[in-house]
Amino acid sequence: MGTITALEPQAKRANRVNVYVDGQFALGVSAIVAARLRVGQILSQDDLTNLAREEALETARESALRFLAPRPRSAAEVRQHLAKKKFAADVIDQVLARLREVGLIDDTAFARYWVENREQFRPRAARALRVELKRKGLDENDIATAMGDVDEHASAHRAAQARAYRWRDLERREFLEKMIAFLMRRGFDYTVAKDAAKRAWETRHQQADESGEIPHLNE
Repeated sequence: MGTITALEPQAKRANRVNVYVDGQFALGVSAIVAARLRVGQILSQDDLTNLAREEALETARESALRFLAPRPRSAAEVRQHLAKKKFAADVIDQVLARLREVGLIDDTAFARYWVENREQFRPRAARALRVELKRKGLDENDIATAMGDVDEHASAHRAAQARAYRWRDLERREFLEKMIAFLMRRGFDYTVAKDAAKRAWETRHQQADESGEIPHLNE
């Protein structure tokens, strides 16, 4: 049992408050938690324990929100992030549950986001996408739903078209060799990569003809 004798903002972290009980520092809490405290308030040992737990939950929640700010994350990614910050497993469970409730963590939506993002900016083979999603901790149902409309030939073609301009001055053989190798590194099998590379060359050749440009040809 003790009495709060002071609530002092931390010098270097204005959003945190030091709590003093009976003239002694007891713990630091966020401003949100401190808002419910007052000088003269009597705290039992259980109260202090609950305050420490509440502070851990608030700190973990804030850490998770900062982690989620740049882009969506899977539940497994958030769990791993909080575990690295040394939060207790039960605190992490509660934070994840709350974030799911408010829609900030949704593995089904995340899987769709990841596939759509890859398809738009860095197309790759279905098997490569599947490996990435598994590493994100997603289950098979979410992966299957997200990948339902993926067309490997179309994905390979988009990837090849995006890279073709970089190699626009190469002769045909070198262009095809580089493009096939590039696409295979993206996880596409040889047949799909070869077809996409040929399409990219033909498209490049056609565009050059239409613009009056004279590319290097080595048929």
